Amino acid sequence: MELMKIIRTANELEMNGKKVCLAIGFFDGVHLGHQQILRQAIADAHQHDGLPLVLTFDRHPNSVVAPDKAPPLIYSLSQKLRAIQSLGVDNIFLIHFDQKFSAQTGEEFIRGLVRDLGKIHSICVGAEFAFGHKRGGNVALLEKLGAELHFQVHGLSAVSLDGQAVSSTRIREAIRTGNLDAASQMLGRPYTISGKVVMGDKLGRQLGFPTANLDATGLILPPNGVYAAVTRVNGQLYRAALNIGLRPTVAAGHPQLRVEAHLLEFAGDLYGQELEIEIGDKLRNEKNFGSPDELRRQIALDVAAVTKQF
Repeated sequence: MELMKIIRTANELEMNGKKVCLAIGFFDGVHLGHQQILRQAIADAHQHDGLPLVLTFDRHPNSVVAPDKAPPLIYSLSQKLRAIQSLGVDNIFLIHFDQKFSAQTGEEFIRGLVRDLGKIHSICVGAEFAFGHKRGGNVALLEKLGAELHFQVHGLSAVSLDGQAVSSTRIREAIRTGNLDAASQMLGRPYTISGKVVMGDKLGRQLGFPTANLDATGLILPPNGVYAAVTRVNGQLYRAALNIGLRPTVAAGHPQLRVEAHLLEFAGDLYGQELEIEIGDKLRNEKNFGSPDELRRQIALDVAAVTKQF
C-alpha cells in the first residue's frame, strides 16, 4: 500500500495534469454506504485517467455549529483515514472544520474547490448530502453548479441492510446497545475501537494483570462490561481481555469511564501508541467485588475465557 498523502490545502495536491474525481463527506465509520461513494470516485478516476481524492473533515461539523447535537463518533480520526486508504485512496484532503469554514455557503465552498483544484471531473456524495452554511447546499445545487462548471455529479442513494438504510446513526445505536455483529455488518468489517494508550493508575499491574488504558474521548462505546478482544502490536496478533466501565471495586470519589485492555502474553511499553482493538463476545457485566483479591480471581477467569474463545 502506498503511503497515504494527507493534504490540508488544495495547492498541496500533485495533479500531474489529471482531473480530480472527488468524494465528499464526513464518513464516520466508513460504512457500506460511504464505501459506495468512495468506490464511485475511484471508478471515475480509472475510467477517465483522473485522480481520486477524498475530501473529509477533522471533526464532526456539529461539534462546531451545534455542539449539543454533536454525536459520539464511531471512529477516531486516524482510524477513519486508515479505513479510507484501505479502499484504495491515497490522497485525502483533510479540512479543518471551524467557525470560519462553517460560514461559507454551499455555493462558495464548491466554487472555491473548482478554483483551487482546477479540473474537477466528478463529485460523488450521498443522495442526502447537505453542506455549506446552515446546510443550505444539496445534490440539486451540485448538479446546477456542475452544469455551469463542467463536472459530473453522483448522488448515491443509501445502501440497505435488513430493509433499512445503513447510516452512521444506526451503527452508533447498534454499538450503544451492544449489537456489535450488526455494527460490523454495516461497517463491512469487524467493529474496532481505537485510541492512544495513556497513563493509567497502574492498578492492573498491582493485581498482576497490567492493562493498556485507551483514550476513547468522544467515541461511542459498547455497554460496560468485560469483552474478549484481539489487537495487533507491531504486526503481531494478541488476544486481550477488554474492560469498559467505571471499575467500581477500585474507583474512588468520582469514577471515570475507562477502556482498558490486558494483552495476553505481551510484555512491553505501549504508552503513546495507538491501539486498535477488535471486540468479540461480551464475557460478563461489570460488577463490584468485595476485595482486590476477589477481583484478581475474576480477572484470571476472564483471561481463561478469552483464551477459550480465540
